[in-house]
Amino acid sequence: MAVTGLQATTGPKHRVGILGGTFDPIHVGHLMMAEAVRDEYGLEEILFIPAATPPHKPASQVTAAHHRYLMTVLATCSNPHFRVSDIEMKRPGPSYSIDTVYALQRERGEDTEFFFLIGTDVIAEIATWDRVEELLGLCRFIAASRPGAEPDLARLRRELGGLGAERIHPLATPELSISSTDIRQRVRRGASIKYIVPAAVEQYIKKEGLYR
Repeated sequence: MAVTGLQATTGPKHRVGILGGTFDPIHVGHLMMAEAVRDEYGLEEILFIPAATPPHKPASQVTAAHHRYLMTVLATCSNPHFRVSDIEMKRPGPSYSIDTVYALQRERGEDTEFFFLIGTDVIAEIATWDRVEELLGLCRFIAASRPGAEPDLARLRRELGGLGAERIHPLATPELSISSTDIRQRVRRGASIKYIVPAAVEQYIKKEGLYR
């Protein structure tokens, strides 16, 4: 198992990845990115955390949280290193990452080191996140590159200073150029989503009549 580039800061710690998102729906690109990061950095587990109320999206444009949670469970259940957390669904109000990381720290204790997984298409916006400098102090960020969306680390260093340079780590992954938006559009026009999402997720979408 590779542990490239990053070592635990003080003594042996549990190394846990956090992959938050709307997951509307979760797809194979999410799973490939998570497994690539887990393997590269020797993480014990990846926590998939569906956002109950994404702060940057109108509620009317997001599928009900229970559907997104169940699809994430179906997508990840075959991997023993993947877990799904409903921590944001239990908390009222917008799903801010800083609140989630603090809650996980209280839950897991000081012997856990957290790695926040994020796609490079999203990390370009990280400077706009709520209390981002505080968040960078709590966990390391792994910026998994997507085709044509390599991170502009120079710009992030200018915006976030030395902390951004120290705590944000790029990683090339085999993630496919897939988006949840495209999947929803494909369902609406009756196109196939087979092999773009796990089979169980495809069946769930059909059963519940989602994205029609």
